[in-house]
Amino acid sequence: MKDDMDQESGRGDDPGRVRPYGDTLNDGAVQVSFTLPAPLSDEAREGARRLAGKMGLKDVTIYHAADMGAGFSYYILYGRCTHFVDMGRIVVPKITTRTMTFSQINDFVLQGGGRRIRVIGACTGSDAHTVGIDAIMNMKGFAGNYGLERYRAFRTLNLGSQISNDRLLAEALAFKADVILVSQVVTQKDIHLGNLAELVDMVEAQGIRERVLMVCGGPRVSHEVALELGFDAGFGSGTSPLDVASFIAQEAVSRGLIAKDAS
Repeated sequence: MKDDMDQESGRGDDPGRVRPYGDTLNDGAVQVSFTLPAPLSDEAREGARRLAGKMGLKDVTIYHAADMGAGFSYYILYGRCTHFVDMGRIVVPKITTRTMTFSQINDFVLQGGGRRIRVIGACTGSDAHTVGIDAIMNMKGFAGNYGLERYRAFRTLNLGSQISNDRLLAEALAFKADVILVSQVVTQKDIHLGNLAELVDMVEAQGIRERVLMVCGGPRVSHEVALELGFDAGFGSGTSPLDVASFIAQEAVSRGLIAKDAS
């Protein structure tokens, strides 16, 4: 009986077991929205409601339904989630380097005659959205944080958008890059995953993977995903240039990627 009560409440005696919060703690209230490849009708409405039920929702109500034309319809539904998560058992890979200031990064890299870290970046594949790579690399940066071009600690080359992996690798070799930054904003059908994995394979085939730090970022990129793809780090939405600069500086120095006697 107690197990049933715990399952229903989502918490019971364990504060680590949680459900979504709506009006009361762990009531499981959620809102979902989706499009069905069916014209708007009573049958389509009922189909949307039943589909939400198969998602594990109880007490489902359709808040909004609209005809999208061409045989499609759109729905917003409310329901109550019947599942919970145990927060105490969740382990997420995280970037553990500390975020330093602009001056600290410059001093950390260049102390004792250290050379500038060479960083090449690009928005690759068919992706033409440079907002991510520009925010991190351009001198002005964003939100009051300077981009890598502004640092004395870095020597940078921003290739821009729609750069093939072949060209990025060739430019990285010519630039003698210590770090390769890749921004991926376009993610339809997970095209970014294949593109990023291909780049890692190419760098490994070139025999330079141990000598270059590989970092990727984008709205659907996480550190965990980046590690699975073979990158050293992944940065998602809300990342600042300081976050990336701090990681690059500390990792490049700790891995011995930069010599102390070059300029």
